[in-house]
Amino acid sequence: MAMVKTGFCFYVMATVLLVQLCDGKVLMEYIGATGKPVTFDEVPIEDGIDFHFILSFAIDADASGTPQNGVFTPYWSPGLTAASVAAVKSKHPNVKALASLSGWSLGSTTLRWYKPENSQIWISNAFTSLKSIIKTYHLDGIDIDYENFPKHNESFSYCIGELITYLKNQSVISVATISPYRLTTIPYVQLFDAYGDVIDYVNHQFYTDKVRNTEAYLEDFRLRTAEFDGAKVLPSYEIDGRGIQGDSFFDALRVLVENGFEINGIMLYSADASAFTNSTSRFYYEKRSQEFLLNSTMS
Repeated sequence: MAMVKTGFCFYVMATVLLVQLCDGKVLMEYIGATGKPVTFDEVPIEDGIDFHFILSFAIDADASGTPQNGVFTPYWSPGLTAASVAAVKSKHPNVKALASLSGWSLGSTTLRWYKPENSQIWISNAFTSLKSIIKTYHLDGIDIDYENFPKHNESFSYCIGELITYLKNQSVISVATISPYRLTTIPYVQLFDAYGDVIDYVNHQFYTDKVRNTEAYLEDFRLRTAEFDGAKVLPSYEIDGRGIQGDSFFDALRVLVENGFEINGIMLYSADASAFTNSTSRFYYEKRSQEFLLNSTMS
């Protein structure tokens, strides 16, 4: 094999294969949760980092919100078609696409983790249905975003951990992420403690932690990296939403670096918000985040 470096990525060339290996910096962005007509083509993508689109959401429920015992259905924006996923990945070899599981609600129905009557059947149904979705939409992984839990949720760690393990062992996915927030730390820590070896990134929703300045963001980041593997925790930002806002987010990133944290990536929520903001700031945070990651790669 030959290896050629272009920008900040290496291309490994075999007889019929061209694989892009970036330097480990990743931008993850949720897309498609609102039903708005956002497209992949609108989002600015730099070649020097791994760009992961997280399609929102694949849900274990029918259209009325009734649980389907592990049978997942995609509910992201209709414009995010299988063909459009294939097209953006063809245009940008550094792009991956993931399906996020669950989210907060489906229409007016709040979604909750429920204890399956038979965990093995749930895992089997989830594996089969997700394998079909992943193949159809040319996806590379899954993101776990259950946000409501019963008092006793021991089944969550086992079912989700085994599901990720099976999907990876069967080479159905190459990436798995989890997305806890301040009220779901306990079940996600339980999941990570038991199955952290198959979880690649922790997209903690820092914007739910009521953190609005750089000093508080630093302390919150210290807490979350202690709860999970620090190298896997990504700082996150909600565009035009909660938590720290504006350029203060990038000030916070610089403070993290000054205090010895290596920023391996950033999570943004979401492309939908960027696409429907005013024209002067459309996709501003995508551009600035990638600039920050590229500069940290160079240094």
